[in-house]
Amino acid sequence: MEIILLRDIDKVGDKHEIVTVRNGYGRNYLIPQGYAIIANATNRKRLDALRAEEDAKEAAKISEYQAMAEKLNGAVLRIGAKAGTSGKIFGSVTNVQIIAALKEQFDLEVERKKVELPEEVKNLGTYKAILNLHKDVVAEIDFEVVEE
Repeated sequence: MEIILLRDIDKVGDKHEIVTVRNGYGRNYLIPQGYAIIANATNRKRLDALRAEEDAKEAAKISEYQAMAEKLNGAVLRIGAKAGTSGKIFGSVTNVQIIAALKEQFDLEVERKKVELPEEVKNLGTYKAILNLHKDVVAEIDFEVVEE
């Protein structure tokens, strides 16, 4: 069954994307929950209007995203983690912890999927994270993992 997603769904697809799912999953879960619509001819035509509307909303936010990137330029986040004597932390630092640190230290709200960690963080030290705020606005922020 082909459907048009109305929101991002993990392991299925992104918003306004046409994907193929099993009939039961689409008919019994995605469509009744309002997460998707059937990809028939009428809805495919409507999809272009939905994409244009979404692009217009994102274009209006570009200046806001650029201001965020300027605020984060040269800043260093501090993330506390429990660590052993060798400097290896218990667990790892994820994008959820980066989002919490951005909210706490800079009062900025960023979606989880917009934060990208190029390498796995399992030791104390300094690392870089990439914030894909918009297709035209990408910010790079340094963060330091310190022992709690």
